[in-house]
Amino acid sequence: MARRSEEGGYPEEPPVIRVRARSDPFLVICRCFSVITVLIALLCVAVNVISAVNSFKNGADVFDGILRCYAVVIALFVAVAETEWESILKFWRVLEYWVGRGMLQIFVAVMTKAFSDANEQRQDIVLLQEIASYLLLACGVIYVVSGVLCIGFVKRARQQKAITREQAAKDLEKLVTTAGIQDLERRREELQGLLMERA
Repeated sequence: MARRSEEGGYPEEPPVIRVRARSDPFLVICRCFSVITVLIALLCVAVNVISAVNSFKNGADVFDGILRCYAVVIALFVAVAETEWESILKFWRVLEYWVGRGMLQIFVAVMTKAFSDANEQRQDIVLLQEIASYLLLACGVIYVVSGVLCIGFVKRARQQKAITREQAAKDLEKLVTTAGIQDLERRREELQGLLMERA
């Protein structure tokens, strides 16, 4: 609450302008698909870990166990690549493009399916291997097709636009608290014009 001034009135406070950032539905769908892909990749990790442990327990299937370990590492890499960390994409530029990401997912799906234990006693593990491999294969195919159709490029462009909008909104709110009224009006019009351009 504002304190009363010596004249008995309340001092004029600068207007509070809140610019609500609208979320792009296309980017929301892309994020949801990334989360689904991460969960499926983690399912592949779990299935391959269980199968690797079973292979090493038997003793005769050491090579199968080693290949399962490779599948675990690559499936973990698929899950991490979906988070789009700058450090990962910096060294693995091919994963920035959806075709490359999809090919990696298809490779993990094929590894999971190719080494499935058809003669294993536990049919629940075999079923999980089938489900995980086909789901990751579907995600990989969707990524490859979307990459060929340049949808990944559209996503990156929209992300850049959203970042620019958020920065303009932050600048506008910051300006309200630091600038004078005349300067505020001029800068507010500039920033709102920028926001309208980006919309």
